[in-house]
Parts: sequence; structure tokens; C-alpha cells
Amino acid sequence: MRLFPAGRHVRLRSGAAVAVAAGLLAAGLAAPAFADDDPPQNDQLWINEPYEQTLPLGVDGGQPQSRTLGVGLYHDNENFTVTDGRLTVDISDLAGVAEVTWPDNCTPSGTTAVCDIPVVPTIGGDYKHQVFLTVRAADGAEVGAQGRITYEATATGGPDGTLTAPHESFDTTLTVGTGPDLVIDPIADIEGGQPGDEQTIPFKVTNNGNQSANGFTVKLSASYGLTDLTRYDACTYTTTDGKDYAPSSTAFCTFDQVLAPGDSFELPEPLTVRLAPHALNERLDIDVKPGGGAQDLDSRNNFTIFQIGAENTADFSVTGDTISGAAGETATAELTFKNNGPAWFGLLGSGDPVAEVRLIVPQGTTVTGVPSGCSPRTLDGGYYPRQTGAPRYDCDLRYWVLEDTQRTFAFSVRVDTVVPGATGAVSIHPPFGEFGTYPFGFDPNVTNNTAVLAVN
Repeated sequence: MRLFPAGRHVRLRSGAAVAVAAGLLAAGLAAPAFADDDPPQNDQLWINEPYEQTLPLGVDGGQPQSRTLGVGLYHDNENFTVTDGRLTVDISDLAGVAEVTWPDNCTPSGTTAVCDIPVVPTIGGDYKHQVFLTVRAADGAEVGAQGRITYEATATGGPDGTLTAPHESFDTTLTVGTGPDLVIDPIADIEGGQPGDEQTIPFKVTNNGNQSANGFTVKLSASYGLTDLTRYDACTYTTTDGKDYAPSSTAFCTFDQVLAPGDSFELPEPLTVRLAPHALNERLDIDVKPGGGAQDLDSRNNFTIFQIGAENTADFSVTGDTISGAAGETATAELTFKNNGPAWFGLLGSGDPVAEVRLIVPQGTTVTGVPSGCSPRTLDGGYYPRQTGAPRYDCDLRYWVLEDTQRTFAFSVRVDTVVPGATGAVSIHPPFGEFGTYPFGFDPNVTNNTAVLAVN
């Protein structure tokens, strides 16, 4: 079960600016989808590199600590097989700043190396870094010293037989620094939980920096389907009501403990949460920061998203309406979406609408009033230039629905020509893709995902 459906593909870019996005990608990267009878004929090679990295000096004058940089190649079009990837890494700008140890799949020559990647994956869920560079601050490097690693790449495949990554577009900036570096130990996601289960979360934070953290904070943010967060004296607890954002609960904890370089911390008692009866795709966000205003050397590993999937269902349904009127008269048509539960559902990662209600306007009628959240479309989903009079409307829900959410979209519909028995199709769709192509995997009954708007 995929815990959090991803949004549409954008170029991968690791680094501090996308630390949150990197956590969300743990659930799987979304591949572009194309109709089988119309595959695209273009492809592009990309390099997925860390944007920046801070290298700590040694503790008390000792050996500087090493860091691992994961780098990889991927391409866009799954209809092509791409092989023989060659990643060229240039470290000439690192003189006096950092030292690099090359992995076995890289052949160095002076300040460059060519790294072999036999098979280049697409952006789908099988993507993993293929090259791992070990870097550390150079002996004698000063705090603040900075240099860049640059990358170029080619591969065999694609529509023309050869793919080349965009020239001079990929680099990693390394900066020598000093300070604490709080790191949350990896936590394995849970799938197949049962509503009502209590889950124990192995939380541990370690200071991998070269200076002590003089106290630190821990923030725990639990999604709506997680309840009964363990109570700690060092924490304050709040909940949101779900008016403007998906409901959640938060614990903000302050610990005075000093974490020297290499020291670890675990909570006074195990961290537990319970899966509510309405749980489905849940997440616990954990964020740590050093206290006293200290700057963490690498904030990318201060944050993690722990995902818990519950074996549950959410029955989405839509109901249409029946209107009548003589030619020239206008009536109100109410189309209603409902989540019949028992689970809620939220696209907490992408923030996309959980679903859209679609209306195909009945023959002989014209929409003259459009509810908020509804967009005019051509019949095949293209752009329509006016708000009224379109042959189709797509109405977005919010990025979450509770286990009993109900929303009605009220359209003003003018009868232009009386066509006895005229009907328009009403249906529910995922935010991207046609209904039936990407069904709601959590919905146990798709027969109530369609209805009609009947006229006269």
C-alpha cells in the first residue's frame, strides 16, 4: 500500500531547500502517466545531487568527520531503456576545502572521476542513488571555507540513442563549519496497522557535530488518525480543529540536557501513538533543533516523517439531482460529495485536492451560476475561456476529508431547450487522471462514485 500519493513530477533536487519534499518522496516518486496508444517520443537525462553540505572540523583538533553524498542519474520516459550512464564528477574547486574518497564504481583521473551507472532508472519508485562520495574537511581548512563539486552526465538510450544531462546545471556546495549536528535515527514506516492498535516509535537523536548542543527542542506533529501521544513533562500539547487545515495534534518539548559530540538522547519513556477508528494513511512529523539559538550544521537530517498505514477504507460517494423547468427558466442543481467512512483521507504530502466532483452539463441546458471551487472545462478537460456556459465542470475538494465530510456544489442551470429525460453525468475523480485509470484504492464501493443530473 502506498501511504501518500505523490503529486505530479518535478525535477528532483535534494538539499536544505527541499528537506521536507525529500521526506515525502520516501513514500514513492510519481511517474508521469501516458496513454498506451500515444507514448511520448522525448526523454531527458537528469542528475540528482545534494545541493549543499556542511563539513564539520574535527572535535578538539581531531580528525574531521566524514559525510556521504549520494548522487544519481535518472531519466523521464519509462518507454525507453537507458543504460551505460556515465557521471563525470569534478572536484577541482575543493582544493584546501575538502577531500573526497571515491567509490568503487568511479575511476578518478586528477581532480575528476567518471562513475559508471549500468542502468539508469526512471523517476518511478525504483530510483536510488548510484554513486556515494565520501567527503570531509581538508586538513587545515578554516571555518567558512567553501568549494563546489560539479557534475556532467551522458547515457545510452532515448529517442536519439544518446542522452545528455543539461550542461553546467548540477553542483554541490561544500562549506567547512563548526557546531552541533542533531540527527534523527532512521525510523522504518509501518504498513498494515489496525484501527485501535498502539504503535511504538523508536525515537533517538544523536549529535554528529563537533560542538555540544546545549539543550534542544523536539516537535511532534501527529495527523488526525493518530491519538494518545505519550505525555511527557517536558512537552506542551495542542490540537487544531480542522477549520483551515487538516486536524492534527502537536507536542512541543524542551530538554535542557547537553548533548556532546557523539552523544545520543532517547525520550524518558517509549513514544507511542494509537491508530484511531478513522485512521488510514497517517504520519508523525518529528523535528529537532539545538537550543540556545545555535545553528545546526546540517538541518536536513533534523526532520523526519514517520508514516503509518492502517488497514481501513473510506467510501466516497456522489449524488446527483433532478431539476425541471420550461425553456428559459433557471433551476438550482445540487451535487453532493460524501465520505461515508469509516476512515478519513488526506493528501498531506502534496496538498492536492483529495478528489474532484465532475459535472457533464445535460443537453439543452446552460450553466449560468458556478459554485466556488469549480472550474470550467471543455468536454475532454481542456481550457474553457468563460466561467459560465462550459460543457463540463470540475469541482475540487480540500486536501483532506474527514470520515463524515459532506459537501454540496450548487449550480444554476438554465433550461434552453426542453429535452425530456436529458441527463448529465456526475462523477468523482482523483485530482489527476481519469476516473477508472487511477481508482481510489481505499474506496470499497466504486458503484456510488457516479450519478446523474436529470432534467425534465
